[in-house]
Amino acid sequence: MTGLPASRVKGSVSLETESAGPEPATMTLAVDDMHCGACLRTVERAAMRVPGVETARASLAAKRVTVTYDPAEVSEADVIGALDRVGFDAAPIEAAKQDRGDQRQRYLLRRVAVAGFAAMNIMLISIAVWSGEGGDMEPALAQMFRWLSALIALPTVVYAGEPFFVSALSALKGRRLNMDVPISLAIILATGMSVYQTMRASEQVYFDAAVTLLFFLLVGRYLDEALRVRARGEAQNLLSLQSGISTVIAADGTQSKVPANTLRAGDRMLVAVGERVGADGVVVGGAGEIDQSLITGETMPVAVEDGTVVYAGTLNLTRSLEIEVTAADNATLLAEISRLMMAAEQGKARYRVLADRAAQIYAPAVHGLGLATFAGWLAFGATWQTALTYAIAVLIITCPCALALAVPVVQIAAASRLFKRGVMVKVPDGLERIAEIDTVVFDKTGTLTLGQPRLHDADTVPSETLAAAAALASGSRHPFSQALVAAAKERLGSVQAAKDVQETPGEGLLLVTPNGEERLGSAVWCGVESAGGETAEVWYRRGESPPLRFRFADTLRPDSAKTVAALKRRGLAVALLSGDRDAVVARTAEDVGIGEFAGQLKPAGKIAWLEERAREGRKVLMVGDGLNDAPALAAAHASISPATAADLSQRAADFIFQGRPLEPVVETIETGSRARRMAFQNFGVALVYNAICVPLAMLGFVTPLIAAIVMSSSSILVTLNATRLARR
Repeated sequence: MTGLPASRVKGSVSLETESAGPEPATMTLAVDDMHCGACLRTVERAAMRVPGVETARASLAAKRVTVTYDPAEVSEADVIGALDRVGFDAAPIEAAKQDRGDQRQRYLLRRVAVAGFAAMNIMLISIAVWSGEGGDMEPALAQMFRWLSALIALPTVVYAGEPFFVSALSALKGRRLNMDVPISLAIILATGMSVYQTMRASEQVYFDAAVTLLFFLLVGRYLDEALRVRARGEAQNLLSLQSGISTVIAADGTQSKVPANTLRAGDRMLVAVGERVGADGVVVGGAGEIDQSLITGETMPVAVEDGTVVYAGTLNLTRSLEIEVTAADNATLLAEISRLMMAAEQGKARYRVLADRAAQIYAPAVHGLGLATFAGWLAFGATWQTALTYAIAVLIITCPCALALAVPVVQIAAASRLFKRGVMVKVPDGLERIAEIDTVVFDKTGTLTLGQPRLHDADTVPSETLAAAAALASGSRHPFSQALVAAAKERLGSVQAAKDVQETPGEGLLLVTPNGEERLGSAVWCGVESAGGETAEVWYRRGESPPLRFRFADTLRPDSAKTVAALKRRGLAVALLSGDRDAVVARTAEDVGIGEFAGQLKPAGKIAWLEERAREGRKVLMVGDGLNDAPALAAAHASISPATAADLSQRAADFIFQGRPLEPVVETIETGSRARRMAFQNFGVALVYNAICVPLAMLGFVTPLIAAIVMSSSSILVTLNATRLARR
């Protein structure tokens, strides 16, 4: 109801755009053979070297690179060619819409099975040879067993080692090194050395080491891939809910079935009972109930009628609905949620940068250690076979280095965990920053509250007066009018809408009757002076009768007080900043248990408050939703917004949570803290492992077989540690 006074306008933003030449364009390319931090850095650097490219951000989880560029200077073909020159096959995302994550998992799983089966059989043969040495086993029989091991190992190495060999070859073609180069070198040297020793009838063969190394490496890579597929698969599953067939109603009333992704704004679709809505829209015919738990997290069905907004992917439960499409395909809320999830692993976090830098120097360091071991043992008089065996052990024990997996797997697992709880991670360093906060600041309307006014003390209003005022308000879409009608329906069961109601913007509603005028609106509109107070108000006056005041209060989120208490138990300071009146803010702060609060703050006032706390050394998490909160969200150390927030606020926030409860705020803080602990744990595992095992291998105390088991175990341990974060 535009004529009624608003209790609060959540910010007013005027943006002026200056013309500064052509707008930069964005392309997203699929890069399926990007496996590690070194690959990620190479892809980004190669894209950035193309003239006209402004930014390039690669995502290991999505296996994609997003490039911002000047379309007048560069094209997709230029970037794809640049990536091809460094050994990466890239394709426009439109040409790679079908996710190949499951295929990649099956590809790795088949090789895990082959390597595991071969490793078990070769190990059994090796045990037989070891137990027979010095006993009654004939040398000819032992030699036959060694050749049998070679017969099993050689095809296994070729087949199971393909993922590493192909990646290493691509890297070398691009004149670079990645982690698969030393892995491939170790496998090839161990296998080749074993074949040579078998031909010489020597006992120093390590087919079991080469195949066992492959098995454990493949297991670690499969687990890593499974985490990535889970993280991006959950987002892609959302999009599948809006795919399929929708029924479109033509202008002449005829109905036809069309793919949901071909719907356009303005189309009318018919959604039968049990079908999912194919696009965002507004109900224009019918009434019923919708299951929108996918969007809001609420398990209770939501009643819908003419004018109700519905979203793609929600489920129609009771009656057929006619819906006018407002957004379809990639413009729907589900598509936006999916993009947020895909963006969760993009960007550069501080700890991630550390891991990438370590990975960058990893391959040359490994080759240097292997060469130093070989040369050192030769210098001390060892045979070249012995020196090469120890060098192979060094190469094996240092690949692929759990350090490369330490942070990526934790970030992927954390983003997956939060996504299951209705929280989208927009930037990866948000997890690190939210783990550092010591203060949480809430906005009021739309954050601590639902932004849905309700009639205060409705029971004190006479039923006749309530019915008359609700009849006047029925034709208005103003929140106070809707709250008044809702209160009347709750008590009376139904409301008869009045006809010929006139609305004056900024003032209120007027109905002329034979018994005089009826007015509903501001105090001035109804001829009274308002004393103000802790609640918003609307006045109703019939003829010369004394005016009646309707007071409205916003509804707190159901767990606001519980969330504040949980934050305090974690040792965090909690404050409330709002642009609303001081009295209203004080009442809300008292209701939820917040002691520090400030009202009537403009955006600059909120930023000044945050800057003052920053000078005190405090790190603040801002939780807000309105346009006037966007600057504070951007200025805070970390920020989170509800899914109902203004677009500008969502863009400024690090996290977005779904549903009515505030509990996701606590969950996000807890997950960020756990992710940071696990990242440091993984760093510790990697550093301790290398500090202990590499010197032992260089000194000749580790055989290639033991090196394969110990090295692979460290990488698997790092990955399994991260999976704990993704569990419920």
